[in-house]
Amino acid sequence: MEKEKLNSIVENIQPITLDQMDGVKLMNRIDTKFICAFSQLPAILDELGDGYKVLEIDGCRIHPYKTGYYDTKSFFMYGAHQNGKLNRYKVRKREYVISNQHFLEVKFKNNKGRTIKNRVSRENELSHFSDSESSFLENYTPFESSDLELKMHNNFSRITLVGESERLTIDFDLAFICVGGNEKNYPEIAILELKQGAYTLDSTAMRVLKKHSVRPDSFSKYCVGTASLYSHLKSNRFKDKFVKIDRLKAVHAMNSL
Repeated sequence: MEKEKLNSIVENIQPITLDQMDGVKLMNRIDTKFICAFSQLPAILDELGDGYKVLEIDGCRIHPYKTGYYDTKSFFMYGAHQNGKLNRYKVRKREYVISNQHFLEVKFKNNKGRTIKNRVSRENELSHFSDSESSFLENYTPFESSDLELKMHNNFSRITLVGESERLTIDFDLAFICVGGNEKNYPEIAILELKQGAYTLDSTAMRVLKKHSVRPDSFSKYCVGTASLYSHLKSNRFKDKFVKIDRLKAVHAMNSL
């Protein structure tokens, strides 16, 4: 029922194309994340619709994404997050399914809270890093390509709302798949991320989410997925996230009655 409502609301938002969105790419930005129950999304989107346009590609406004995350053999990048280190990295390959675009991406979060993303196009069929990708990794991370191995796949659906100077992405239907085949799904929750060039509370998204008691909260798909799939890894830093996920599962179940 919630998905039908979501589809109906999204179809009534004014669309924007990828080319038109170029001015709001925000590759160097402040990210503010939020977590809510999936069943809260229709009411939130209904109030956001007038202030934003929705990304449309080939007539589609809800887009499937596929991501593969890399780390060192010892999970150095996961460990940096688990231990609260600043100036940390994530390395991923991402497939934008509808537009058939494939990128190798590096996200760097610095000690001032800014997220800097760099990426290069890649061939989908490659199971290894090309020479140019290896050079890219060595330029933008402290790692050599030979240090990295694929740890996890992450699939989800995304709605992208675009304002004059910010973007709000809404991710749901999260699935995490270990390279060995183990899988963990979280259909009851949604992850929202407000991307701004400069942090400000003067934002329609901020006001609407606050009205619905959805507060800023950290959430790393890679770290939550890794903690879910690799039980031998230390994960005490993320215990509160799993408590919150369980609470939102209950909210979703109650709203869905």
